[in-house]
Amino acid sequence: MNTRVQVEHPVTELITGIDIVQTQIRVAAGEKLPFTQRQIEFKGHAMECRVNAEDPFSFMPSPGRISLWHPPGGPGVRVDSHAYTNYFVPPNYDSMIGKIIVHAPTREQAILRMRTALDETVIEGIKTNIPLHRELFAEANFILGGTNIHYLEEWMKLRKR
Repeated sequence: MNTRVQVEHPVTELITGIDIVQTQIRVAAGEKLPFTQRQIEFKGHAMECRVNAEDPFSFMPSPGRISLWHPPGGPGVRVDSHAYTNYFVPPNYDSMIGKIIVHAPTREQAILRMRTALDETVIEGIKTNIPLHRELFAEANFILGGTNIHYLEEWMKLRKR
């Protein structure tokens, strides 16, 4: 049986109210799925920023010791991470050190909530991609929506000019 969960599962959890990991464990233990597909309702908008230990614009890894870790908080803000103050980010593994996920009734409110969460986040001692996320969440075309899989690379090219 394949038991993988997508890395973006918190987005689905926030808009459905379903704890996917807990449900998966219960079903694997033999319990019946407690809902049908038709019973699942989507509520609001959720967005996720992966926080990586890397240069925000060259994407070069930035391993090392996190001298200060202060994650954001508040209503509609979720942080999934294993990092903490004095955590050492190793040089030979995935650079993701956490995810900031927000949920709000509308896309506009979710964007504002993510901007606030990114501004509240403090990670010192290493470089992270949070400055990149801050710029993107202030960028007019992103705010309007309609982006595609080439959006970031096109935006980065324009940014260098």
